[in-house]
Amino acid sequence: MDLKKNLYGILFGAIQEGLILVDVKGLIVEINKTGNTMFGYENQELVGQKIEVLVPTSVRGGHKQHRDNYNEHPTSRSMGSELKLDGVRKDGSEFPVQVSLNPFSSRAGNKYVVALVSDVTERRENENSLFKLRESLEQKVKERTLELRESERLYKSISRNFPGGVISIFDQSYRYLFAEGQGLYELGIETEDLIGLYYLDRIDPRARKQVKKELDEVFKGNYKNFEVKVGEKTYSINAVPLSDDGSEVDKILVVEKNITDQKEVSKKLEDTLNKERELTEMKSRFVSMASHEFRTPLTTINSSASLIKKYNERESYDKLDKHADRIKNSVRNLTAILNDFLSFEKLESNKVNVNISSFSVTQLIQEGFDEISDITKPEQTLVYKGPKELLILTDEQLLRNIILNMLSNAVKYSREKGRIIVSLENKQDSILISIQDFGVGIPKIDQKNLFTRFFRAGNVTNIEGTGLGLNIVQRYLELLKGEISFESKEGVGTTFFITLPKEY
Repeated sequence: MDLKKNLYGILFGAIQEGLILVDVKGLIVEINKTGNTMFGYENQELVGQKIEVLVPTSVRGGHKQHRDNYNEHPTSRSMGSELKLDGVRKDGSEFPVQVSLNPFSSRAGNKYVVALVSDVTERRENENSLFKLRESLEQKVKERTLELRESERLYKSISRNFPGGVISIFDQSYRYLFAEGQGLYELGIETEDLIGLYYLDRIDPRARKQVKKELDEVFKGNYKNFEVKVGEKTYSINAVPLSDDGSEVDKILVVEKNITDQKEVSKKLEDTLNKERELTEMKSRFVSMASHEFRTPLTTINSSASLIKKYNERESYDKLDKHADRIKNSVRNLTAILNDFLSFEKLESNKVNVNISSFSVTQLIQEGFDEISDITKPEQTLVYKGPKELLILTDEQLLRNIILNMLSNAVKYSREKGRIIVSLENKQDSILISIQDFGVGIPKIDQKNLFTRFFRAGNVTNIEGTGLGLNIVQRYLELLKGEISFESKEGVGTTFFITLPKEY
């Protein structure tokens, strides 16, 4: 539990945007450090306040209605990319923001909205600069040809510092009339080298058809804003029609910008939110499973202890052994559950060390038989098939844990009077250990999830277990450079196959 809280805290704090969790009443449930800093508040100061405290006074009155409408029909959406939204800091100052809303419900049925808030002051300023540039360009291209050179000097003075992109003007044949921007200098291209060249020749063949189709529409008088993906890179293209006399479009203004980094940031934020949801779901499964698995043996211990006291008072000693065995078995089950949790926690914390030594696998398996004999069912038999001696070089304790876990499962999911066969094969560079039982088997529909954390097959929910054992075994084997696979048929039995290199 501490690990998951720590992971949640790290992920929540690492996001470089403001992350605000709001309930259906509009109360702020949680806000990360970036959000507090963005709005000028101290840690936890906003928790419990209405979200409207972050909305400018001029629009605060209508915000509650917008919030209620959204809660009635919640969807994931972005606000502020086209609408101009502002937030208000604690000191009353306002600043432009973009907000992404993502609804979700907890397992308890509580509904929340995650608001991802970005300070877009710089972008708003760039948009204003770009808008002014467009207005200036539209005005200048209406002037006579004799004034074009003077206009170009003005364009260059504004466009040369356009960050991470290129601003260009093309004629109807897609020949360069003008080009400027930091994107050219990053590619080592001089503006003069482009004038008169065919623009589409510079477009990657994979995107050429899309770009031409969009820009053809601009020559018809339509404004266009679209994205182009070329390999691993993504570009944003804004295109504006230009004309000399306000009627026929004879030129277009095109603004290109590489937005790959922005896309990656957005993807990382989305991945982070997905991981947080996954951690929340895992936490819920853990709490549900733990409460059930601990309750059953504790109830057995309590009832048996009470009965032992009663039988002792009545001097009915013949029944004491039965209830003492029940207590012993319940304690053993609790110990197994705690061992699974401790092993899982160590794996999650990367605290499992691999200690290599040479030892006999045959002897290790026989010792596993001895240790597991206490929990075998009536007339269950453990059978070994393989060489009398086989040495390997790996971590003895981890392999012991793996064998005991697999034997425990075989005993637990097998019937009374059944056999459990453990086979050991000596291969050229590896060994193969197979554990075969003739028990309940694994339903086909559940087999794909068998190694998932906290997963249990649908036909064994009445048998004690944490759903962690096979996940732990698989991760131990990964540390030992080994593999695990299985074959199973429901009602017939299951065979697990463990492959390990002879030398680590």
